[in-house]
Amino acid sequence: MSLPHQSSRLATSLATSKPVAEPSARFLPCADVVFTQDETGMYLSFYCSDSETYGLKPEHVIAQGSESDFLPVSVETYMGRIRYVLNTQVAQRFTYPFSCCDILLLLDLAVSPILVTEGHATQVIVVGNLLREISPQEATNFVNELPPLQPSILLNRYQELLTQVAWNIRRTLDLETIWQQTVDGLGEALGADRCLIYPYKPGDRSIKGVAEYARNPNTGTLLSHVLEVNKHPYLEQAIRTARPVIFNSEEGTSSKTVLALTTCYQDDPNALIIICQPEQFLILNEREVDLIQEFADQVGTGIAHASLFAESRDLAIELQQANDRLIQKHHELEEAHKQAEEASRLKSEFLANTSHELRTPLNAMIGFLKLVLDGMADDPEERDEFIGEAHRSAVHLLNIINDILDIARIEAGKMQLEMNPVNLEGLLTDVENFTRTQAEQKNLIYEIRLPATHDSVLLYGNYQRLLQVLLNLIWNAIKFTVHGSIVITAEIEEREKAGDESNTGMVKLSVADTGIGVSLEDQDKLFQSFSQVDGSRTRRFGGSGLGLVISQKLVEAMGGVVNFFSMGEGLGSTVTFTVPLYQDPVIIDPFLD
Repeated sequence: MSLPHQSSRLATSLATSKPVAEPSARFLPCADVVFTQDETGMYLSFYCSDSETYGLKPEHVIAQGSESDFLPVSVETYMGRIRYVLNTQVAQRFTYPFSCCDILLLLDLAVSPILVTEGHATQVIVVGNLLREISPQEATNFVNELPPLQPSILLNRYQELLTQVAWNIRRTLDLETIWQQTVDGLGEALGADRCLIYPYKPGDRSIKGVAEYARNPNTGTLLSHVLEVNKHPYLEQAIRTARPVIFNSEEGTSSKTVLALTTCYQDDPNALIIICQPEQFLILNEREVDLIQEFADQVGTGIAHASLFAESRDLAIELQQANDRLIQKHHELEEAHKQAEEASRLKSEFLANTSHELRTPLNAMIGFLKLVLDGMADDPEERDEFIGEAHRSAVHLLNIINDILDIARIEAGKMQLEMNPVNLEGLLTDVENFTRTQAEQKNLIYEIRLPATHDSVLLYGNYQRLLQVLLNLIWNAIKFTVHGSIVITAEIEEREKAGDESNTGMVKLSVADTGIGVSLEDQDKLFQSFSQVDGSRTRRFGGSGLGLVISQKLVEAMGGVVNFFSMGEGLGSTVTFTVPLYQDPVIIDPFLD
């Protein structure tokens, strides 16, 4: 098919056909081809006046993308023109060869930006007229001999965009915002495929990106990629000279042009910006390089100010936290001082009370023994009575001294207990032998209740200390009970199902009385060292006030817990404590036995 015949056929077709596939063609009746493209070169719409002659189907051209039957001979060079139109928003007209179903056609093209309401263009409309068919060599010559673009128009557009980005950066002191606005602004202004920014301090050997712009988000991210500065000479050159560095980089089968520039503040670099695009940069002259560097300097100033602001903010936060810690420490010291004063007061009060408790049996001992020595006893029976009273006073004095020594050893951490199996029934029998007589002398009901088991209940503890705890609790109950009863109860507590199966259960021992009780507000004093529930109702019973404290410490040392219950004054009280079992006993089921 000859070229004149081909041109005539296209002209005849334009005169007789009515395009309906693309609305944009209705207003351009003299155009051979009309199509729209986005910034990546993807066809968004397509119209050809003689598509049947060339075997073109508009829907296939749109859908096939880079595999289309209608493509520019050099896609990268052609897309450079398209991006130029988008960046400058100025229409361009040029001649360019296209491959159309294995035929090379030379087209006269008019490329115009499609502006949206905000004035930003991301698409172009291309109107083309067929000039003639050409050979492959002619197509290559046309691509190589394309006239250069007008840098002054592009410079003005870049300057406008970069000025706006710089203005936005100066309005914030947030580092993350500055980083992201920088890469977004540069990427869009330069029509780059990708733009990244890397914070940098003099001496850094490796850098990592903090913000990224990508024309096509589907290409993935490079933020996790670490750059080794000493392995890239262009980075070292950009840092050393503080001037933009342009070089070519091979990535797989494609070639990219990379622009590296340094942002500085007071001649010290504080960030590196890497910009990539698949063809040579259009900005190459000195004025354009100065514009890019001026923008980088403004970014560097913004980064420095934001960094100083962030550091001052962090310092202010640290100072506030330090101040809060000092205030907290001051409160803790004040509280510790109050506790120390209270402890000193309690110890002074305890010493006063204890000195009274010590003098009472000591004076009794001295008095009765003096009577015996002076021969004041009328007969041997009265003399034996005096000696017996002196002995009881000596035992009471010994018990008080033992309490004081015990609490001293406990508070010094020198109380060591040897743990062994202890028979519960035998322990309570010994307790009964020591205490039943005293209870009956006051006409109190005395009762011990054991759990119903098939075998003996074995506790795991220290026999002497368990005996001491029970005697302390029962003697207290007897002492503070005028009438009523004293009931000692032992109950088996099963181990928790969710716990370790190797652990045994616990035995809960309780001593309940119908005595004077304790008011709710005074109950917290019962387990404080050197503290007593002071008052006429309790002071007349005497005592060092250490019994419950010692009992609590001993029980806790054996793995148990002590609790005190009283509904108030005159309503009696109950003290309970737990002791681990040496082995689980077999409980008697009342419904089976």
